[in-house]
Amino acid sequence: MKNFKSQISNLKLGKETIKKEQGNSTITETKPQRRKFLAKLGKIVLYIFLSIIILTLLGIGILIIKSPSTASALYGFVAPQASRIALDDGKVNILLMGKSGGFRDGSDLTDTMMIVSVSLGKGGIKSVSIPRDVWVPDIMAKINSTYFWGKNGSAYFTLQDTGGGITFAKRIVGKIVGKPIHYGVVLDFSAFKDIVDAVGGISVDVERPFVDNFYPIAGRENDTCSGDRTYACRYETVIFDSGVQFMNGEKALKFVRSRHAEGDEGTDIAREARQQKVIEAIKNKILQPKTFLSVKKVSSLVSIAEKYIETDIDFPTAGTLGRYALDNVNNVTQVAFPQELLVVPPTSAIYANLYVFIPKAGNGQWEEIQNWYSSLLDN
Repeated sequence: MKNFKSQISNLKLGKETIKKEQGNSTITETKPQRRKFLAKLGKIVLYIFLSIIILTLLGIGILIIKSPSTASALYGFVAPQASRIALDDGKVNILLMGKSGGFRDGSDLTDTMMIVSVSLGKGGIKSVSIPRDVWVPDIMAKINSTYFWGKNGSAYFTLQDTGGGITFAKRIVGKIVGKPIHYGVVLDFSAFKDIVDAVGGISVDVERPFVDNFYPIAGRENDTCSGDRTYACRYETVIFDSGVQFMNGEKALKFVRSRHAEGDEGTDIAREARQQKVIEAIKNKILQPKTFLSVKKVSSLVSIAEKYIETDIDFPTAGTLGRYALDNVNNVTQVAFPQELLVVPPTSAIYANLYVFIPKAGNGQWEEIQNWYSSLLDN
């Protein structure tokens, strides 16, 4: 157990701290290596996977230019059968996770996590964003590390215990929401920029303008900046004005990853809202005929998916899920964990001295969240 706690400590991003005001309390967070911290914010994925699945199965041409094994996906799409997929009360629950990728520290932390529930009837698609800072007492770490521990094991959890990264993450998240998680998907955040560019860019309505003076520059995470102790050379300033804007992959990536803007746009809640805007824009672009009927664009997207997506969904299941997702694509509800059911406890060794969320009912008491999630699915 001691060794496991030591491993968790190794995931912390430095000893220097910054203070954040939250209500009437002051929260102390880990700072720089805020440089490393910012660099590893691989954030997004939300159901980009779902959009890709719909598109690949709509664009029948893709099934011609890809290998014959995809024929099973086409068959599942044309003749979907509920018996082919795992279900709970007529719904299939998918855990989508986004990681930063690459070879730097924290590349397997899934800072973006979302549960997507697809109804086999007309109940629509419900997607719930999970804050990465939710504390999980079962593993004595934040929820964004479940995939990491499941994939790599530890002194406390062996790979035999976890069953692998996706399996372990599904188990933990299922326990929190009180529903089985049937399938899992991990998207390497490195793919995000390529996906936006592959569909020809997107238009996003920026509701509130913001400036982020600490956006990390890729490749400069360890730059010594010639002795500059502020490490200014590691960052750039990104500016977004309000209004509808066209974004290529690079600009969209900055829009969703920014987390150090002044004011409300610097919060995790604001970042999740921006992510959902971009996901919606990607979905809309993918479902345009000029996209899904383009063999070139569809082929590019599938190649990206093959390179950057890890999943336990096989081809026949993907086809069936794609059909049910398409049937419900115009009935999508996107929400985040209800903030009123979460609290920020005082910084303590109990929580590895990290900034975390715990249930308002108490550490590890998930009943209120489970009731909320069950009600969401039923409505």
